[in-house]
Amino acid sequence: MNKQEEKTVNNRCFTDFDGKFRARLATVIPRYFGSGDEAKVTGTSARYQCRVKIEYQKDLMGLLEEGMLLAVKNFKQTGDSAKRYTLMEISRVWPEHFGLRGLSDHGYYPMQFEIIEQSEEDWQTDDTSTMMIQINAIPINYDLILNSNCEFEFLKGFSYPIVGSPAYLLNGEMINRMYNKRITDQLGIDASRTMEDARADPRLGLVKMFQAKKTAIPIYVDFEKLVRYHFGVFAFTGGGKSNLTSNVLRRILLHTDKDNTKVILFDISCEYVFLLLDLLADPAFPAKIISEHRIDSVEQFFNSVVKPREYEADERIKAGLQRIMDQGKVVYYTKPKHKVPKYSQFLDELATQRKDNVGKPHYMNAIDKIHDAVLEYMEENGLSEGKEVDEAFVEFIDHVAVEAVEQFKVHDKSGLYAWATTRTTILEVIKGKREKEKAETGGLTAEKIRELVDDKTTRLVCISISDPFTIKELVINLTQELLSRRKRKFQVKPYILLVFDEAQEFIPATGESSGIDRKCSKQVEIMVRQGRKYGLGACIATQRIAYLNTNALQQLHTYFVGTLPRPYDRALISDTFMIDKGILEKTLEFAPGEWLLSSYIATGIENVPIFIKADNAEKEVEKYLTGLNR
Repeated sequence: MNKQEEKTVNNRCFTDFDGKFRARLATVIPRYFGSGDEAKVTGTSARYQCRVKIEYQKDLMGLLEEGMLLAVKNFKQTGDSAKRYTLMEISRVWPEHFGLRGLSDHGYYPMQFEIIEQSEEDWQTDDTSTMMIQINAIPINYDLILNSNCEFEFLKGFSYPIVGSPAYLLNGEMINRMYNKRITDQLGIDASRTMEDARADPRLGLVKMFQAKKTAIPIYVDFEKLVRYHFGVFAFTGGGKSNLTSNVLRRILLHTDKDNTKVILFDISCEYVFLLLDLLADPAFPAKIISEHRIDSVEQFFNSVVKPREYEADERIKAGLQRIMDQGKVVYYTKPKHKVPKYSQFLDELATQRKDNVGKPHYMNAIDKIHDAVLEYMEENGLSEGKEVDEAFVEFIDHVAVEAVEQFKVHDKSGLYAWATTRTTILEVIKGKREKEKAETGGLTAEKIRELVDDKTTRLVCISISDPFTIKELVINLTQELLSRRKRKFQVKPYILLVFDEAQEFIPATGESSGIDRKCSKQVEIMVRQGRKYGLGACIATQRIAYLNTNALQQLHTYFVGTLPRPYDRALISDTFMIDKGILEKTLEFAPGEWLLSSYIATGIENVPIFIKADNAEKEVEKYLTGLNR
């Protein structure tokens, strides 16, 4: 590539802000990840930090932003006409004044004030002799290869940049192609015609870059991979966590195959009925809202939904809720009145009997025979441990248990004998449950909810239950049954996304939980570890990531990070997701709706942190409410 061709490429692929940006790589600083506190909070995505120096221009500080990408030639040149650059992301920008830098607190006071006063006037000039701009940049572990036609290729891996070389700033068009080309080609859309309308455009929002020049760069993701390989949304209260989650769900449901994607939303905060009101009230959109109690009036429905402050007294919402009720989309959950044991309970009870009779070999033989019979019955009939037992099984195991205690001479006064000879009492429980279900009208049991998910016509099931114990029981039952059924059938589609808002309620750290909290956490952990092989994905949204089960967190392939004021939360994200601390600290400056997005699989380029401004879900709801009055 000759100088003229290189200049053409630079003009098409890079920007210098009309000649204002003239920068060179000054130094490359190795970063060490040994022991100590710094290693714990720095992340491990980059082995080097780069310092770039820029000639001072008074307008540049208003144009440069953290998150922009720099390209610097490296030592791995291709040997042909193409050029190879190391890519790095700006993590910090600051101006320096030579006079102020040399200012000492020990100097003569009037002289200090004179220098400081003079510097204010200097900033308004373009004096490169006394001022410069400095940048810290972190390599993103990609090389950019450019030929004379501005055709590009990204190669994974770090190449050492040439110190002293010019640093080029990727322009908006290049950023758009880099982040979106693979996704937009797959979706068959034109990113240059981007708009905020969720039904018209599947974008999640805009890249926070070149905002001073009002350049709109949309951001798109691969929804299929986002759903199947799990994603997380982490932000402090007021950061827009539920707003972003609802908008991601809206676009998944609107822009994926209706036969291949479903969503189960565990809404313990009862706020998604409002945030997804435009979808739920659409007669063409098949959905169900499962409430905690029977809802008989729109007033009762209105009071049960959590709304943003400015919509708390908005009467228009009642019209939308009435439409949902008129379409028969609102049902309620019926708690089981008769607790029928599951196969897992039989196996647990046998394990307890085993512990109590360790010193009695003949008792152990009887227990083994019953245990093997349970497993054989489940295998022959294709049953999972989470399935409730039926009458046929009870009659079968009663016969096996009585025969086993007689064969191995178990004493008739022992606990094992009593257990083995009383299995038929479960038949009364099963009969009572069956009669109760026949008498029930309108309510859904856990089994009926599972059948609702399997129904091909239902795309969204919003479980809006505020009682923690009740909704956790449902989470355990549904995740266990969905996973076991898919394993038996070797089923992958339709993809099902399970959304856990306020995830600290569902997957708390197992070391600090007990009872149903621990059981729920372990079950969701199993689901996220094994689910992606069977088309089951998870969305984990929370404000306190430090309280979560880290084994579940490590399964996430995509994450959205908002403002997290607590240092421990940021340290955990840096460690778990390999985000550099210098990049992560930028999130402290975020306004509501601003996010750091990074993904190993769902974005156009893997594992590169992207600062974005998400579209506002409330605008979609407002547009729907405004249309109700027309």
